[in-house]
Amino acid sequence: MKWLSHISDNFKKKVSRFLSQTWLYKRARSWQAFFLRYSHIRRLSSVKKSIDNAVKRTFESICSFNLLNFIFAWLGRRLERIGFTKAAESVSGFMQDKNGLRRHILVRYLIKELFLYFLIAFVFFFMVFFVNQILLVAENILKKRVPVIDVLRLITYSLPMIIAQSAPFATLVGFLMCLGRLATENEILILRASGHGYRIILFPVLFLGFIISIASFFVNDYLLPLGNINYSKLYRSILVSNPAVELESISVKRTSDKTLVIGNVSGENVSDMIFFDNDLEGNQRIIVADASSVKKSSELGIIMKLIMNDASVIVLKKGKKYDFDVITARNMELNIFENSLLPDLKRISPRDMTSYDLYQNIKTMKKDVHFAPNILNQYILEFNKKFSLPFASIFFAVLALPLALIFGKHNGQTIGLIIGIFISVLYWAMNIVGQIFSSRSGIGGSVVMWIPDLLIGISGILFYLGLVRK
Repeated sequence: MKWLSHISDNFKKKVSRFLSQTWLYKRARSWQAFFLRYSHIRRLSSVKKSIDNAVKRTFESICSFNLLNFIFAWLGRRLERIGFTKAAESVSGFMQDKNGLRRHILVRYLIKELFLYFLIAFVFFFMVFFVNQILLVAENILKKRVPVIDVLRLITYSLPMIIAQSAPFATLVGFLMCLGRLATENEILILRASGHGYRIILFPVLFLGFIISIASFFVNDYLLPLGNINYSKLYRSILVSNPAVELESISVKRTSDKTLVIGNVSGENVSDMIFFDNDLEGNQRIIVADASSVKKSSELGIIMKLIMNDASVIVLKKGKKYDFDVITARNMELNIFENSLLPDLKRISPRDMTSYDLYQNIKTMKKDVHFAPNILNQYILEFNKKFSLPFASIFFAVLALPLALIFGKHNGQTIGLIIGIFISVLYWAMNIVGQIFSSRSGIGGSVVMWIPDLLIGISGILFYLGLVRK
């Protein structure tokens, strides 16, 4: 039987070899390959189609997602869980009316317009403070042949102070101009006629004011102390390398117990100079020189040497009205120490601290009875200033809405600009006067910084209530 199976296998091989060489077999194999290829492509295309559909659905869901609707719907669900059903319905439908009108479109439009006008006002105030506080200083430093790169670094370190001061005033002026334009062009009237209340305008105003306050607080609390510290370090290095930077023509330099009256300055030469101070025994000392020259000192702790020509020294005895000494010299050398012109870098002032550091220092000072009340008050003053100035944007936003709608019916942008600048100047004056009063009296550090904000906020609420009642 083995030989029979062997013959049958050989026969099958010969038949298959014969058939494989025929045209029909070759055509069948090609059709088989084509079918397999088609099946593979079809399988891949269906997978690709499923992936494309999934990506398309995901993209459509992302595009249709609205953050405002999501936030208010989430708040509504949370209020409903704790039992506030009516409040939940009100909050959930704040961005979506029952008739299908999407309020978030109006909110986005108002936020965009408010932010645009805020940027315009911010650039305006930024340039005002920049020119007033930075370029004048840079000009005086450049006259002393200080490298330009150091001047640019000084300007950079001063930018946080300018930004922190500009943001609140830009909020007031920008919002007044924006809302005044909307009132002048009857867009507010259209919103009211369509059934919307002032809440639809109040929400973006408060929301953007809060965002600006948070950003301004970060600049005021973190970047401002960092910039002040780096500014002091760089200015000290410039002054050590070129002492004449600190001397300005026809000026008066004052420290805690010394006063220097300076005449005309030309390079390292000073035409006239008068120096007032007290000696170790408490006697008042007056030094007068016709001409002097400023020299750099290599001794530790001495920032400059004044070489005085034809100098006279008058010493007034303490407690003795008619007793004084007079000393004259053809040449005299006066050493000016670093701590008499510059603050000690090892001792960080309250202005150079963050709010957290100020809070910790205030807690320590309150426990220690040896701290002077005026020093503690200065720390409390700076701590409240960290919050009152940045968050003034919220109070200004509350005031801007009713003022713009009341006074902006005609020429709203111009009226808003005028009113905004007037209120900004008034707020700034109140702030400065309050700080001076608190620093000199040693009391009220936590009150004087919030009085302008509270007045602005209360005025805004009263104006808004009067607007709603009309």
